[in-house]
Amino acid sequence: MSQSRHVPVMLQRCLDLLAPALQEPGAVVVDCTLGLGGHSEALLERFPEVRLVALDRDKEALRLSGERLAPYGGRATLVQAVYDELPDVLDRLGVPRVQGVLFDLGVSSMQLDEADRGFAYAQDAPLDMRMDQSTGMSAAEVLNTYPPGELVRILRAYGEEKQAKRIVSAVVREREKEPFTNSARLVELIRAALPQAAKRTGGNPAKRTFQALRIEVNGELSVLERAIPAAVESVAVGGRIAVLSYHSLEDRLVKQVFAAGAANTAPPGLPVVPEQYAPRLKLLTRGAELPTEEEIAENRRAAPARLRGAERIRESLG
Repeated sequence: MSQSRHVPVMLQRCLDLLAPALQEPGAVVVDCTLGLGGHSEALLERFPEVRLVALDRDKEALRLSGERLAPYGGRATLVQAVYDELPDVLDRLGVPRVQGVLFDLGVSSMQLDEADRGFAYAQDAPLDMRMDQSTGMSAAEVLNTYPPGELVRILRAYGEEKQAKRIVSAVVREREKEPFTNSARLVELIRAALPQAAKRTGGNPAKRTFQALRIEVNGELSVLERAIPAAVESVAVGGRIAVLSYHSLEDRLVKQVFAAGAANTAPPGLPVVPEQYAPRLKLLTRGAELPTEEEIAENRRAAPARLRGAERIRESLG
């Protein structure tokens, strides 16, 4: 296991952002995306009085991070769940409100490094991409069964792939000869389908298609659309939420939820803003914060990261 995979992205900044809310003994912090447990371990280490609740849908991630967090004993509670299930998880644990929430929306480095999971386009592997391999459709099934129009929509919306039509017509032609099973064949097909100019920009030409398939297979954006507002609701007044996202679609969703929470929704012209129209959130970052050059040099996976933070400043009414 290489040490390099244990450098959590923008770790110090995430801890500093959450710190003011985690000073009280008994504060509860939620790591919604446990992965290999790097952020969780740092939270337990830096805030010796906090209790951690950590979620992941991936059984293997829970097993590995369980070993890593074992020294912290009863302070850490690990739960197999998707992050939009946060309200149910807290309900079951009898935790009405939490003081901090962290989301790191990148694919866990473990999933990228385990060849047989099919997340990485750099090595040949079965086209699976499910974060929880016990449920749902694999990437191969999506490629082999979705109607062409739907595949084009997914590549455009989730991969921001300008050549979606070209790629999809090649996929449809090939899948009729033989269904897709492995990543190498898809990578080859994408290389062949793209015009020369499109291959010269932005790294591996398969990257956008693989991202789009991963988001579709795991329902990531629809899960996130439910998860961020649910997390905001579960944070106590004075509590904080930090979200690390890795592509513009995720970042846009987070930005919209935070902006709506921080907005004054009163009709114009009122001399005093009634409670129900006052902002519920205070933004802690100006726009999205980016990783430093040093961080990117240390961990190339940090390059696309965008960090946003918000503090809960009042209860919702009604």
